[in-house]
Amino acid sequence: MKQIKLLLVSPCFGTYGGIEAFVLAVAEAVRREPDFSVRICLKKTKGFALHPELAGMLQHEAVLFVNRAGRELADAIKWSDVVHLQNASPDVVALAKFFSKPVVLTIHNHMPPEWSLHHLLWRISARLADGRWYNSDFVWQTWEGNRKLRGSRKVPTISKLPEGWTPPEQRRGFVFVGRWIANKGIETLVDAYAQSEIDRAAWPLVLVGDGPLRPAIKARIDNYGLHDTQIAGFVDEVTKADRMKNARWIVVPPHTKEDFGLTAIEARNLGVPCIITRDGGLPEAGGRQALVCEPDNPRALANLLERAARMTEAEYLDRANRTRQELQHELEPMDFYAQSYRRILRAELVE
Repeated sequence: MKQIKLLLVSPCFGTYGGIEAFVLAVAEAVRREPDFSVRICLKKTKGFALHPELAGMLQHEAVLFVNRAGRELADAIKWSDVVHLQNASPDVVALAKFFSKPVVLTIHNHMPPEWSLHHLLWRISARLADGRWYNSDFVWQTWEGNRKLRGSRKVPTISKLPEGWTPPEQRRGFVFVGRWIANKGIETLVDAYAQSEIDRAAWPLVLVGDGPLRPAIKARIDNYGLHDTQIAGFVDEVTKADRMKNARWIVVPPHTKEDFGLTAIEARNLGVPCIITRDGGLPEAGGRQALVCEPDNPRALANLLERAARMTEAEYLDRANRTRQELQHELEPMDFYAQSYRRILRAELVE
C-alpha cells in the first residue's frame, strides 16, 4: 500500500497551547489509518523558547523544529504529499506551491479589520490554499466576509475532550477556567459575583488557572470579602476535568473577540452548561443552552448568575442533557481529516 505522506505545520512560540494540542490530536488520529505516514513540523516564531511543558508533551514525538522559510522547512514540504498548515503563513504556502504540493489550512485566529502589508500577504496565502477550515463562523467572516471561497468551511478545532458525567444534584456553584490575563473577563466575573444576590455558600465560585492578574484578582476578592472564593491555580488535565464536571455552570466571560472557545466545548462534553458573553465565536462554542450577556458588563453577568441560581432542577437537567447532546452534531469526528486529505489528493474540493 502506497502511503500518503502528511506534513502538519504549525507556528510555535515554544509553549504548549491549543494549537499544539490540536496538531498532536490530528497526528494521532491520522496515524491510525494504515495508508498514512505523518510528520510534525513546528516553525519557530520570533522570541521562540522551548518551555518544559511542551518538551514533555513531545518526548515521544519526533518533531522537527524549523526556522521560517529555511532549508529544513523546504525539505519537509518537499517530502510530503499534502501539507496541513495551521493559519496562513505565507512562507509555507509559497514553498508548498513551489513544490506543487497541495496545502490545506486550519485558520484559528480572526483577521483584524485594519489593513496592512502583513495582513494582505496572509489573505493572499489563504486564497492560494487548496482548502480552508475555519474554527468558527466568526473567524471565517473576518477572513472572507460575505463572499465565501469554494473549498472553505467551518470545522471547530478540538483535541482530546474530557469525559465524564456528575449527576446534577451533586454539582455545586460556578467555575472559571482560563488564563488570568486582560480581556479574559475574570475581573468582570469577580465583580459580578460580588454584586449578585445569591447564597454564596450554596453557590461557590472556583477560579482555575493563573497569570499576571493574580495579585489584582486576589486583592479584588479580599476587598469584596469573598472569603469562600477558591483560587485553584494551575491544575493538571484530570483535575481540571473534575473541577468542571462537578460545577453546576462554567462561566466564560471574555471581551477580547474570542476566536472560538474551547473551554466551553470541554464543559459541554461533560454536560455542564455555560454562562458566556456575546464575544467573537464564543456563542457558537457555548451552544443554544448557554446563558448569554454582553461582554465587560458586571451587572449583566450578575443577572445571569442569579438566573442560574434560581433555575429549577427540571430546567437545569434539561439544559445539561441538551448541551452535551447538541454538541455531538456540531463537531467533526477526527477521521474527517484523513478523509479530507484523501479527497484533496484526488483533486476534490475539501468542503
